[in-house]
Amino acid sequence: MDIIERIKELRDARGWSTNRLALEAELTQSTVAALLTKASALPSLDTLTHLCDAFGLTLAQFFMEEEQSELVSKQEKMLIEQYRKLPENKKNAVLTLLED
Repeated sequence: MDIIERIKELRDARGWSTNRLALEAELTQSTVAALLTKASALPSLDTLTHLCDAFGLTLAQFFMEEEQSELVSKQEKMLIEQYRKLPENKKNAVLTLLED
């Protein structure tokens, strides 16, 4: 598995910029930018843990191959991806709607 490509795929699926990923992961922008341009070595375990937290994944989920991680339907996956792109106030509105 190409770890850097996996990080880029997860970032792109959420519609995040590199700067947004850094904010969500509570990492410096320079750390994330260097990582994604392959200007540095593979991420440390601590950095990868921060990135996984930002993506809402465990380390195990991060390393799962796509075909193994298909625990939800394509429609559910699309819904999750769209939800993750929403700003917090809209996420809260969706959750309120679903609770009724």
